[in-house]
Amino acid sequence: MAVMTTSTFAKNNWPGIQAWFGLKYNDHKTEYTDVFTKMSSDKNYEEYVGQSGFGLAPVKAEGESISYDEMSQGFVTRGTNVVYALGFKVSEEAVDDGIGFNVAKKGATAVARSLNLTRETNGANKLNRAFSSSYLGGDGIELCSTVHPNGGGAGGTYQNELTTAADLSEYSLEQALIDIDAWTDDRGLQIAVRPKCLIVPGALAFEAERFLVTTLRPESADNDINAVKSTGRLPGGYKINHYLTDADAWFITTDVPEGMIYQERKGDSFKRDMEVETGNLCYGGKSRYIFLHADPKGIYGSPGA
Repeated sequence: MAVMTTSTFAKNNWPGIQAWFGLKYNDHKTEYTDVFTKMSSDKNYEEYVGQSGFGLAPVKAEGESISYDEMSQGFVTRGTNVVYALGFKVSEEAVDDGIGFNVAKKGATAVARSLNLTRETNGANKLNRAFSSSYLGGDGIELCSTVHPNGGGAGGTYQNELTTAADLSEYSLEQALIDIDAWTDDRGLQIAVRPKCLIVPGALAFEAERFLVTTLRPESADNDINAVKSTGRLPGGYKINHYLTDADAWFITTDVPEGMIYQERKGDSFKRDMEVETGNLCYGGKSRYIFLHADPKGIYGSPGA
């Protein structure tokens, strides 16, 4: 059982300490919100159910009856909320000696930081695992794929990944935007999906700056315009996610509703109590949520070459 005692921070018992270090680092701004839309939950789990509309209207011959079609249910995605919790204990003796409360104050701050970074890591892991067949969505396919099936038994597939994996470049970025523009609904009708922003790891930040911010075509001696910038196809520019583990992977978020979801059952909460048997002070923090995707069209990605 982990309990911080008078010996854990022995230096606290002696004068002459100028400063403690290691807990005062700055953290990155909140980044998971660049990818996920927050949705509240009041149950153990929530389900997201796809639905297919109608196809194109056929010609009706004179004097004949109109044709009838039917809507249908699509793929079902279940998001079961998960509890994440962390705490620490301080011995009664440490409190009596005037050490415990100082440690507890710093520890409470450290717990809050751990919960925040756990959330960021969990969110980024949806992207880190986007190309792995070990992590499947409601359609039975990984998040980013070239063969997502259309729902409702309509048949056919669509892609939210490059046909041939490629590093971030002018051409691969343009091809991704072309693929997004070609998306249809389950019945093959055109839909107006708007790309929002490019999500990259820190290692690709300078490349992203060149591809999205420069006025002229990047990496070219020609005086051509930068087509991605001039057309405004990525109005959100690019965002760095420092928790992505693949230095080559990159993603494009879209405005598709019920795409990338942060489902929160309970936000961060903190409690303090005392163990009757030991007199130890107990501090704990926890939250309950899950990151998931319902409609894969909420994002487009490439693992890099």
